[in-house]
Amino acid sequence: MLRHVTGCKTGQAYKRPTLDLPQQFNNTTNTDTTSIADIEWKTFFTDTTLQRLIEAGIANNYDLQLAVKRIDISQQQLKKAKLLLLPQVNAQLAVQFNYPSKNSLNGLSTGSFLGSDHIEDYTTGLNLSWEADIWGKISRQKEAALAGYLQTYEAKKAVQTQLVANIAQGYYNLLMLDKQLEITHKNILLSDSTVRVTKFLRDAGEVTSLAIQQAEAQLQSTKLLVPQLEQSIALQEDALQILTGRLPGTVQRASTLDAITVQESVATGLPAAILSRRPDVRSAENAIVVANAQVGIAQASMYPSLTITASGGVDAFKATNWFNLPASLFGIVTGGIAQPVFNGRQLKTQFEIAKIQREQAVIQFRQTVLNAVGEVSDALVQQDKLKQQQQIAVAQVDTLLSAIKNAQLLFKSNMATYIEVLTAQSSALQAQLTLASIQRQQLSAVVNIYKALGGGWK
Repeated sequence: MLRHVTGCKTGQAYKRPTLDLPQQFNNTTNTDTTSIADIEWKTFFTDTTLQRLIEAGIANNYDLQLAVKRIDISQQQLKKAKLLLLPQVNAQLAVQFNYPSKNSLNGLSTGSFLGSDHIEDYTTGLNLSWEADIWGKISRQKEAALAGYLQTYEAKKAVQTQLVANIAQGYYNLLMLDKQLEITHKNILLSDSTVRVTKFLRDAGEVTSLAIQQAEAQLQSTKLLVPQLEQSIALQEDALQILTGRLPGTVQRASTLDAITVQESVATGLPAAILSRRPDVRSAENAIVVANAQVGIAQASMYPSLTITASGGVDAFKATNWFNLPASLFGIVTGGIAQPVFNGRQLKTQFEIAKIQREQAVIQFRQTVLNAVGEVSDALVQQDKLKQQQQIAVAQVDTLLSAIKNAQLLFKSNMATYIEVLTAQSSALQAQLTLASIQRQQLSAVVNIYKALGGGWK
């Protein structure tokens, strides 16, 4: 019987859509199947402060908690679907009193037959109903429920992957802001020293008051960065606290931007592995399985259904005879085939809609895979170009710091103007801030690669 039911199963078995994937990611010649996505996040992120933040986020983040609740709902739906093949059994206990009109035929018959003005009926029993899964509609419902559960399970992993990446990005951004604030305070001291030297030269008649005004304006511009950076730090701290499910507040940290090592090369594995590693891709594929099963369900709904019902128990018209066995026993078994007639057009429309929705799920799956490959490629390009930018930025900072020293010496010897000193200081400040930003972007690029490959949920 089971073989027969399987042979009549409507719809088509799920088959993964064809995908056009590259043999390797751009900017790589890697043929190794190992990938950093296989590394647990606790091993991948070695900074202890960052580890504590991620642990708190996984435990308390509300988006992740909602994803877990969606899994719980899907799990209950799966349990419900597993029981669909079993017959429905209902217990019945009923007592009925019927008082017919004495002037009616029923009333006259009751009085002459029972010697009473009313009819009593006492019934207790079990009712059973079972639909034969001839066309595989019920098994398709189980298939859809299982795929729906797996879809929410993978979606939860995707939420965690994004959460881990967001916390890491926010933490690195916070370290960058700390570094930029430190750079700003050092440049304030440098600008303040320039103001004092300029005043000394003005008193010696070497420069005018305009030089002092320009030097003080430079100092004020640098000081203006302090509250701006402090504001950004406070906002970033609040954002990190909210990501970890806690009230806004400060984030204690013992590390610095310079103490974090940037990984210059990472193992990406092969593009085809994204299909099994990235949870959002797996979730999108499970959405196709759900849609494919819904097509089978819609198709089976257009065909005849065989339903078998049975009921049995005890029944009596007097309470004293209710459990007078076996005389009070009764049993009924019926079987029927129902074929939709007038709602056939509606069922066919639902079937056509289900097929279109399956096509939509396929398109969304292919789009998700394409975006995943693109994210990895973009992150690899970003990592490569940022490395070049970092090398240039380091050289630029060294050059400008030397320029400041030379400009100050020449200025004191009246061989350079105060404008040249202020320009050198301003350029050096901007270059240092830019270098800190590039360092943060390098760390972010590695995080982007890790997330794009599907890491962070283990």
